[in-house]
Amino acid sequence: MPPLPHPRAEPQPRDDGGAAFAVPLAGCGKMPVVIANRAGFLAAARARRQGTPGFMLQARDRGDDGPLRVGFTCSKKIGNAVARNRARRRLREIARLTLPQAGRAGMDYVFVGRREATATLPFDQLL
Repeated sequence: MPPLPHPRAEPQPRDDGGAAFAVPLAGCGKMPVVIANRAGFLAAARARRQGTPGFMLQARDRGDDGPLRVGFTCSKKIGNAVARNRARRRLREIARLTLPQAGRAGMDYVFVGRREATATLPFDQLL
């Protein structure tokens, strides 16, 4: 059930998906399937990895033709809950923008946040 409006609040216009919100961004796509269990993360941790200044990417070939899957992890080394959540949001956006074009079917990708980099670097340097 949606929250009730405040009795004295003025009604807000609804987002009907009109032209103001329909501007497509280059390379944007739907979010891939998310890795849901610990075993998927552990298997990806044993696979290939590539480091960047802002995050580490682990990639594992599952050996099937299923859709690509993605996972995100940010340990307490990154900072408090606010910093970890910000880092995860930024990693999700990177995955949403890049994996539809660069990802391969049948692969698991895990984005691992880096201390004092994922949450603080300018976003264009993370890509």
